Amino acid sequence: MAPALAHPFNDSSALLEFVINQGNGVKGLSELGLKALPKQYIQPLEERTCMTNVVSQGSIPIIDMSNWEDPQVAKSICDAASKWGFFQIINHDVPIEVLENVKNATYSFFRLPAEVKNKYSKEHSSSNNVRFGTSFTPQAEKALEWKDYLSLFYVSEEEASALWPSVCREQVLDYMKKSEVVIKQLLQILMKGLNVNEIDETKESLLMGSMRTNLNYYPKCPNPELTVGVGRHSDVSTLTILLQDEIGGLFVRENEGENWIHIPPVKGSLVINVGDALQILSNGRYRSVEHRVVANGSNNRISVPIFVNPRPIDMIGPLSELIASGEKPIYKQVLYSDYVKHFFRKAHDGKKTVGFAEL
Repeated sequence: MAPALAHPFNDSSALLEFVINQGNGVKGLSELGLKALPKQYIQPLEERTCMTNVVSQGSIPIIDMSNWEDPQVAKSICDAASKWGFFQIINHDVPIEVLENVKNATYSFFRLPAEVKNKYSKEHSSSNNVRFGTSFTPQAEKALEWKDYLSLFYVSEEEASALWPSVCREQVLDYMKKSEVVIKQLLQILMKGLNVNEIDETKESLLMGSMRTNLNYYPKCPNPELTVGVGRHSDVSTLTILLQDEIGGLFVRENEGENWIHIPPVKGSLVINVGDALQILSNGRYRSVEHRVVANGSNNRISVPIFVNPRPIDMIGPLSELIASGEKPIYKQVLYSDYVKHFFRKAHDGKKTVGFAEL
């Protein structure tokens, strides 16, 4: 039997007014001390995380980057990108204080009053490149996700200085700048694994021509077993660089089976995952894998992903070097902005987005 529903929000329009229009987000709901989850957040049974499908012994690779040019390290990274689509890196070149600063800045942003955060909402933001929101695509979802976010698309330092919230601007810029070294190391290794030995300016632009950083906030949730923090999906990026806090809750699908593996927080580590763009560019050699975030009944959780993407104007398809060496393409050439629009047009639905590019 479902628990009693929370009374103030049996009416969807009252809930959407409070959460979205007034900018309170799910953080505001959480802070009301609701004893039960509003019905709008109750996920269908098949979308809830069934703990019997969680592999307790399973773990994704943890790779030490201190000697990143070592061929064994390169092999570990390429193997992980092919088999798991996910790995963690330790002893990388992003200083720990940069990671701590961006975590603190995330808390600082979400502590702002609702009316201040709401200035950055879809309705009020002066730019599409700065967006405060909640859930994923509320207008397309049958059930909402228990998450608030601030999404920052990087165009230039000048634009960031003018438009990004001052409470987190410098820390996010520093995190992005310092991560760039690691991103280039990883892409160099992954390209060499495809026998693409030179990353010229055009190739670099295709792999990492645009970047977006999200500050994600998953507040404490009544009845966490009935909802999700983020539903099953794969990213549309080339690579995603994720900083997670010590709470945990990120799960990855194991080799397209029914089982899920928890990615335990490792202090100072970054979680790296292959996105759909790299799966397409590598002609399926590297795999973008479904993942999800569970809701938590006892703790607030934050995470800060950097999405490393092609530029919106780029055509993405299997790299010409792979086709020239005789591989049969399994994906067509698609405009990256069309691919991304397709992803954001619908609710999270596992790996279905990649079908948009299949031949």
